[in-house]
Amino acid sequence: MINSIKQSGERLSLACLLIQVFLYAETLSAGQQNPSTKQGFISASTVGLSFRLRHELVDQDGLSEDAKANTVRTRVSWQSGTSSNISAKIEFDDVRSIGDDNYNSTSNGNTQYPVIADPEGSEINQAFIQYKDKLFSAILGRQGIKLDDQRFVGTVGWRQNEQTYDALRLKYLGDSKQFDYSYIDNVNRIFGPDGDKANLKAQSHLFNAKFTLTENQQLALFNYYLDFDLSAALSNNSYGLRYAGKHKSLSITASYAQQTDASSNPTSYSADYWMLEASGKTGIVKWKIGQETLGSDNGKKAFTTPLATLHKFQGFADKFLGTPNNGVEDRCMGFGSKLSDIAINVSYHQLTSEYGNDSLGDEWNASAAYTFNKHFNGLLKYADYNSDSHATDTRKLWLQLLISI
Repeated sequence: MINSIKQSGERLSLACLLIQVFLYAETLSAGQQNPSTKQGFISASTVGLSFRLRHELVDQDGLSEDAKANTVRTRVSWQSGTSSNISAKIEFDDVRSIGDDNYNSTSNGNTQYPVIADPEGSEINQAFIQYKDKLFSAILGRQGIKLDDQRFVGTVGWRQNEQTYDALRLKYLGDSKQFDYSYIDNVNRIFGPDGDKANLKAQSHLFNAKFTLTENQQLALFNYYLDFDLSAALSNNSYGLRYAGKHKSLSITASYAQQTDASSNPTSYSADYWMLEASGKTGIVKWKIGQETLGSDNGKKAFTTPLATLHKFQGFADKFLGTPNNGVEDRCMGFGSKLSDIAINVSYHQLTSEYGNDSLGDEWNASAAYTFNKHFNGLLKYADYNSDSHATDTRKLWLQLLISI
């Protein structure tokens, strides 16, 4: 109870501090603008409201009970207008379970069920102040950070409780080059808002530079230094590059990175990452094929990305949220098309260990999305993971409705 009150107080303090900064910024700029411009900070503001209702079913071998979760996320947001290049945003989320808690939310103690990581709770999801002109922007406060394809840093937007960061982010946006730097003080994880797993205290630095080579080609260089105070085993330093280009009707994406231990990580290791993917369109069918490898240091420790939107990678069943010590090679292919107004996607993953080349399993994924109108979006999604030597056979089904007002 004491910890819950303390964490709620910290979230409230963050919002109050940012509101004070907004008001102070308004005071400073009051003598530099006409009344209509000053009023625009409030009068041009917008309010958003959305509800995301989801039914999730998990059938996992090794557990006697299937998990069934009916949850709803309510999101209320306020976005200010811009005054003297300054704007602000506050976003509040509430996640509730409807009916019985027949699932392991990671915090409700129902360990007889498979995990569905959507714990109940309310929190300030984002609260930040932003300065932005034509070439430079600075964001201070709680915010979402997505870099490239979110393989290294993302918001885990699939889960009801999004991952956000208490951070300072600086960006330079030139015509042919962009520089992006963030200092992270805390990671607000999907397992929150309360409990031991809700936060990752950090002293982490993210640097990403993008260069436009031609109209259809871009190169990114990055260095992500992750230092976690209370989770030293996750601390690492990754540096590498990413290429994305389109050549006629063929798109190519390739990436390479090297990772070593950082800060007080108890394991000394070095591991490589590489990814190569080709995609295109034949008639009405979109396709992609590729391989992604998270390497291993001779089975001692593997390449890991603790801040990634992991649900996007290695299958929707989420059986590889933590990289096995022997690493993972994911050979995948996918196809997508539109049938009437329904977007259909199917993909297949063949998974082996990078060290030892052992078969880990394979997985089929399928989804169907339909937009009723600008206020209603529906989604049906399925994952079927067949284990060989990693985890257990798992099947997952999702039915979701997003209502935006």
